[in-house]
Amino acid sequence: MIIDANSKVTLHFSLALENGDIVDSTFEKKAPSLTMGDGSLLPGFERCLLGLTTGDVKEFLVEPKDAFGARNPLNVQQVKREGFSEEALQVGMIVTFLDAARHEVPGVVTVIGEEEVTVDFSHPLAGKNLLFKVEIIDVQ
Repeated sequence: MIIDANSKVTLHFSLALENGDIVDSTFEKKAPSLTMGDGSLLPGFERCLLGLTTGDVKEFLVEPKDAFGARNPLNVQQVKREGFSEEALQVGMIVTFLDAARHEVPGVVTVIGEEEVTVDFSHPLAGKNLLFKVEIIDVQ
């Protein structure tokens, strides 16, 4: 079968940044099953799967507009440094805060100042081109 907009697909995938750093991979794990069109896949990733069939192995690039979007400067906030553990604080680390509805919101530390820490609450992969490799195991 060929993958279409309503297919259930079992596949291996890897997600990497343009510099080759692997963000996630299922190639050494049990292959997950995903349902096309249910909103759980990145739009750009889903479009690249359309037309593939069992046994296909492909690599493709998904641009930010079709993945996690661009970085949003309005998502950059300054937080008082006193709320952080000094020994653990590093640029690039992901920290989690609770929003007004008590939901966890992750952010990336971008600057550590004397009194404030700058945290970017954009998705950590926002603004990045993503490289996917897939191996289609089954299509239903």
